[in-house]
Amino acid sequence: MSDPAPPASVAAHDDWPAQAADTIVRVVGQVRDKTTGPAITASRAVVFGLLAAVLGSVLLVAFSMVLLRVTVIGVSSVLDVSNLERPGRAVWIAYFVDAALFGLIGLVLWRRAAARVS
Repeated sequence: MSDPAPPASVAAHDDWPAQAADTIVRVVGQVRDKTTGPAITASRAVVFGLLAAVLGSVLLVAFSMVLLRVTVIGVSSVLDVSNLERPGRAVWIAYFVDAALFGLIGLVLWRRAAARVS
């Protein structure tokens, strides 16, 4: 004959180390999710934000350089066609045109920002 199964209270009593370990693992997992989860999210936001800022700055500088070069070539072409070209004249006119363009963009953005505050 086979031995009868131990009562349920004895079986549960013998398994308490596994239950304690499971409880500890569950509690540690919950604490970790509540603490490191937001910290990881915040650190990722900071890293990706800095990366976007650096790349945006590089692209803005590159765009400004290309815009200035294209403006110099355009002004030089117009001055050549109209036979008004003198050494260095196209560069200074291109600087003025680009400064006026950026100033106009800044003025429009400033007015839009002031309108939002009001």
